[in-house]
Amino acid sequence: MSSTATSQDVAPKIATPKPALSGFDAVMIITGIVIGAGIYSVPPLVAKFTGSVEWMLAAWVLGGVLSLIGALNYAELATTFPNAGGDYHFLTRAYGKDVSFFFAWARVTVITTGSIALLGFVFGDYMSKLLSLGPYSSALYAALTVIVLTAINIAGLRESARTQNVLTLIEVGGLVLVIVAGLMIGGSAPIASSPPPASSGFPAMFGLAMVFILLTYGGWNEAAYISAEVKGGKRAILKALVLALLLITACYIVFVLALLYGLGFDGIQKSNAVAADVVGKAFGSFGITLVGLGVAVATLTSINATMLVGARTNYALGNDWPIVAFMSRWHGERDAPVRAFLVQGALALALIVLGAIETDGFKTMVEFTAPVFWFFFLLTGIAVFVLRFKYPHVARPFKVPLYPVLPLAFIATCAYLLYSSITYAQSQKAVHVAFYVMAAGVVAWIIARLKRGT
Repeated sequence: MSSTATSQDVAPKIATPKPALSGFDAVMIITGIVIGAGIYSVPPLVAKFTGSVEWMLAAWVLGGVLSLIGALNYAELATTFPNAGGDYHFLTRAYGKDVSFFFAWARVTVITTGSIALLGFVFGDYMSKLLSLGPYSSALYAALTVIVLTAINIAGLRESARTQNVLTLIEVGGLVLVIVAGLMIGGSAPIASSPPPASSGFPAMFGLAMVFILLTYGGWNEAAYISAEVKGGKRAILKALVLALLLITACYIVFVLALLYGLGFDGIQKSNAVAADVVGKAFGSFGITLVGLGVAVATLTSINATMLVGARTNYALGNDWPIVAFMSRWHGERDAPVRAFLVQGALALALIVLGAIETDGFKTMVEFTAPVFWFFFLLTGIAVFVLRFKYPHVARPFKVPLYPVLPLAFIATCAYLLYSSITYAQSQKAVHVAFYVMAAGVVAWIIARLKRGT
């Protein structure tokens, strides 16, 4: 009897996620995911699609508002059901394990790994301009980035969070550099369009402008995957989300205003590299080099943060399905799902190979990921209603305000962007590959159900 008690006393305790991130860490992770290379390339497109200073600025403000609405919906889910599985956990509770299996399959094989590969190609494109590694330079840089950042994340949550904090601060510093440059050269070009737009009415391509703007705001939803690891109670993730989005929106609007002040509206429309044009005028060729490095750092920041949260879906999937139970191992000392990181890194490398075969790796990854991402984003928005109906008596530390108006606005936004992404990508090869991968998920699901004996 005593031997039994002794064996129980020394039995190893299974490690699980625990609050190890500060509120500052969470804000830096969210900000790092969202602010990427897109803010450096999207402003000229938005200026062309909107046609006037007023509509352009309104579009950027609206992007921040819509993102905040979405974040409030996610905050209700994350504070009510905090879990390292994030969306996977919400979808499991709302629709059952079969639907959430396909979501997890999509994240493991398409959404997260595709985003990592996409960002890797952006990093590779910029670094190749500074030092080319040959005909497959972008892909090689992308692969090296995935390997190095995967190793950092496997080293532990503390190392990953510290890396994220440093990269995010440098990333925001890059935006500040462009803002300062815009103020320095301000007045060199007229702010308003000249001649004025032919029509002052609602821009015909305003919706397309919003697609690109929301792309630059994308990624805040990944905060759900760290909701169980933020110190300060269940509402801590709400504070982190709101603070991060306010910071991001302020940075974006001031950034665009600086471009407007430095280049003028016509200058923004005609520029192929707005940040480089502004900083180049203010600081010369050295400034252009700094901008290139700034974009590279912004991309690294997004990759690292995407990896950090993405592996947690693999971990949650492994907990629920025996066929992939090997990913459910949580390393207690490192506060990290090590095997889940290894799987994620291997699949991202495979997608980088796919992108290298095509002529434009970045464009290929956008086509590959967008339709699948927006479909499941839409399901998560609907889950706010489903979970209120299924669990009416569960304590909700935070409820989305103006219910049901704000959840419906979020759902409508997701539906529109799903339609837009399918319309854009339907004739492209990459989206067909994504659908084949999802079809393979059906086979994996059947095998997983048989293995579970259900």
